[in-house]
Amino acid sequence: MSDVAAIKNLVGRHQDLKAEISKIIVGQERVIDEILLSVFSGGHALLIGVPGLAKTLMVNTIATTLGLDFKRIQFTPDLMPSDILGSEILDESRNFKFIKGPVFSNIILADEINRTPPKTQAALLEAMQERVVTVAGQRYPLSLPYFVLATQNPIEQEGTYPLPEAQLDRFMFSINLDYPSFQEEVDVVKATTTDHKATVNALFSAQEIIDFQQLIRRIPVTDNVIEYAVSLVSKTRPKAESAASIVKDYIDWGAGPRASQNLILAAKTHAAVNGKFSPDIEDVQAVAIGILRHRMIKNYKAEAEGLSIEKIIKSLF
Repeated sequence: MSDVAAIKNLVGRHQDLKAEISKIIVGQERVIDEILLSVFSGGHALLIGVPGLAKTLMVNTIATTLGLDFKRIQFTPDLMPSDILGSEILDESRNFKFIKGPVFSNIILADEINRTPPKTQAALLEAMQERVVTVAGQRYPLSLPYFVLATQNPIEQEGTYPLPEAQLDRFMFSINLDYPSFQEEVDVVKATTTDHKATVNALFSAQEIIDFQQLIRRIPVTDNVIEYAVSLVSKTRPKAESAASIVKDYIDWGAGPRASQNLILAAKTHAAVNGKFSPDIEDVQAVAIGILRHRMIKNYKAEAEGLSIEKIIKSLF
């Protein structure tokens, strides 16, 4: 199949996928769009929202429709790295045998990732970046495709550990979940308080997702779009010559080169699922907030004046 035909096929499959997910998940279209952009780009996503917004159900539903293995890790203060990665044990013949942990799956839901100490959070760093796990000097490759979808509760700060910048930077998207609209909440209550149980079907295979990820990487991008993405990222750095005045006033720390890479990859995916054969500046802007939001650190002045990071990013377009 030619790349042009493959992109047309992806558009139709993407629409079918969203329709299948909507059998269980009411509303939250923007959130689902960004998770799927992350999946087809080969990135990870951080979901930030208060309890009860169906974050776990959403990830579970998406994993099922994509036809992928799914494991959930509940992050708690007493969780150890070996609880995630696995550990070596002595078998009957007194040889060491490696028992794989839950990290060996296609989709990992890292539930309430900020509840566990940095030592345990760091256990995911290598898996997220290099798709391998090292235990006792041995490297174990993870099966592809591989995604970490982490959730975080923004309101409860007692007993939590802020994610280190190195960990945050490994997430392609930071996605904020809002409360449903009145009508969406009515639909949720109607759907979940009867004995009817909706089910979803697997529409993809692991190999098909890998093929689509490789297709996305082959999509050509013009130099002016790449230069726009890089200049947008450089404007977020308060010490850079190209920094915008709003950034110098309100931002302590800006985004690194990984943001530029992710902007282009996500823009390619955004273009492809909308039937375009090459991304333009609008595609970069469409994905910029989710990609830059967690890579910029506001200063005290921005906090005091109640200036949102989203407003700062939009001002840079």
